[in-house]
Amino acid sequence: MAVRTAVTAPDGNPHTMIDNPQRLPPARPHAVDAGLAAALFACSLPGSLVTLPGHDPGVPWWPGVLLTGVACAALLWRRGLPRTTTAVAVVCATAVSALGYILTVLLLGPLMVALHSLAVRTDRRTANTFAGTGIALLVGVALIVGPGDEPLVLKLLGPAAWLLLPTSLGTVTRLRGAYLEAVQARAEHAERTREEEARRRVTEERMRIARDLHDVVAHHLVLANLQAGAVTRMLPARPDEAGRIAGVLSGTTSAALRELKSTVGLLRHQVDPPSVVDSKVPTTHTTDREERMPHTPYTDKPPAPTPGLAQLPDLASSFRHAGLAVTLATDGDPRPLSAGAALTAYRIVQEALTNVTKHAVTGSAEVRLAYTHDRLVVRVVNAEGARRPDSPSPDGGYGLIGMRERARSVGGHIRVGHLPQGGFEVVAELPVQSYRLEEPAAT
Repeated sequence: MAVRTAVTAPDGNPHTMIDNPQRLPPARPHAVDAGLAAALFACSLPGSLVTLPGHDPGVPWWPGVLLTGVACAALLWRRGLPRTTTAVAVVCATAVSALGYILTVLLLGPLMVALHSLAVRTDRRTANTFAGTGIALLVGVALIVGPGDEPLVLKLLGPAAWLLLPTSLGTVTRLRGAYLEAVQARAEHAERTREEEARRRVTEERMRIARDLHDVVAHHLVLANLQAGAVTRMLPARPDEAGRIAGVLSGTTSAALRELKSTVGLLRHQVDPPSVVDSKVPTTHTTDREERMPHTPYTDKPPAPTPGLAQLPDLASSFRHAGLAVTLATDGDPRPLSAGAALTAYRIVQEALTNVTKHAVTGSAEVRLAYTHDRLVVRVVNAEGARRPDSPSPDGGYGLIGMRERARSVGGHIRVGHLPQGGFEVVAELPVQSYRLEEPAAT
């Protein structure tokens, strides 16, 4: 677990950093490389004096020390020029082998460090190529010009093992670093996109709520407005008819309140009820504000059923009191729809008929449902109606936008437009959900 500690910057401002070894400021690279080169050069002297048991040194010590010193000096550029450094170290080690020195880890140390740095900073193919070339040169030269009485184990297995080891370790280090960088990149990307995803979901939920409220409020307010106007006109001459319409107006407002309550209830039911365990824990500390606030107990009463195609006859009859005769027709065999598609079809018909009542001078409209094997086509037409002169353009409101958004949300699409002979039509194509009854598994 990372521990956060507060540190103070040179300008006096406190900062927060994570105590992670990989985030600590690295040491000075030049000092590290110089110290490593000096340590390897110090090992070259005893390495040049190593001989077989019972044999005297066949070559003086100083050529091996000189060549190893050149290879150690090249390590100062192993970070910026890893290929050049490795090539210099291979040449020096080959020369040492050609002079007849026994290739021990003391003399091969510079080449081993160079191969490790090369494997860390380049790809696997480059590191393996340099390592294979170095092994071939060292073994070949040792077999050709090396001491004849030197065991083959020292000539073959020794150089190969000492050069393959740093190459493998460097490759593993590079792969682990690449993995950690990928993990960190994914974490940073997730951190950046988390807030964006949260904002996107909030926006989508806000638009969904706005569509629901628009459909409910616009429909019932339009009907209530038309009915209230009819009551005003009929009251002096036909008080009985005005009273009947006033009763219908009361039903319209009551229906609006019920649908608003149902919509708000869906939002409230998004909160999970308190668990049984939580209800058993007594509350020992309450604030004055909590004591003054009334507590609404949670009830298991389900919200009102979501409207669908089964409620279309009631929807059509509600417009009859506003002076619009709605004809319902169905083509094809009815197919089951998902709950979202059924609600979408209902809302599209509701909005289309509301627009007819608001914008068209007509007394009739037709709603036709056509079922195919995978689609439901909903068509709402007012073919004989002209546009009201005092009504706003239907293209500029939020109703058509909401219908398009609803159709896209369930995988369908919608088209609207004026008819050549006059009037307006709304055509929505919604997917039909396929249900397959599965046979119960035999027991």
